Amino acid sequence: MSFPNKEQRAKCWSSRDEYWKCLDQNSPQHSSTSGESVPNACKQMRKLFETSCPSQWVKHFDRKRTYEQFKAKMQEGYDPIPTEQKSTKSPGA
Repeated sequence: MSFPNKEQRAKCWSSRDEYWKCLDQNSPQHSSTSGESVPNACKQMRKLFETSCPSQWVKHFDRKRTYEQFKAKMQEGYDPIPTEQKSTKSPGA
């Protein structure tokens, strides 16, 4: 696919926004990068998103949403390393 023109980009971004809105309403913690299946309520919007955007853009936007979710967790004080893992490490490791 050649680089999308202005109209195609607008359609892509709009379909992405609608898909993300559906995820936020139906499965806020859904991560497309983890291999989770798309919630049934959002499957049609996912298809539209995938057909409206170049595949590399879809990958980029999926990673972007996952990163934004992780970043929000970190700002809330999330610790990605479970406490039990920290206590089992030896002091010199």
